Amino acid sequence: MIEIVGHQKTRTFTLSEAQNLLPLVYRVTEDVSKKVKYLVACVEALPDKKCARALEFQDEINQLISQWQNKMERLGGRPKGLWLADFDNGQGYYCWKFPETEISYFHGYQDGFTGRKMIPEKDLNNAYSPSSN
Repeated sequence: MIEIVGHQKTRTFTLSEAQNLLPLVYRVTEDVSKKVKYLVACVEALPDKKCARALEFQDEINQLISQWQNKMERLGGRPKGLWLADFDNGQGYYCWKFPETEISYFHGYQDGFTGRKMIPEKDLNNAYSPSSN
């Protein structure tokens, strides 16, 4: 069961919980990123990037990104960049970036994306074992 978290609430995840949430996070991100790519291509195809239609496309892009960020927050994640979300584990964050299909990285609270490290193989294996759920 997926727990929806209200805005301003924080949730901590086990690695298993974050991995179980990832298929939904991935689908939502994939859908929104495809729409954004299409709209960016529409803007790039326009001869005048400052015309009214280009501005409408840009507003729609910003709205889609904002909706994606809100969905990530409601699922308990922390959007940290475009198609990048962190999941609090109580000691730092599990770090995911689209189009990764697994959560394989973590970093401390003070570290950003550039400070992320691979989750040790033994921890990844434990996240998928039936006893860890």
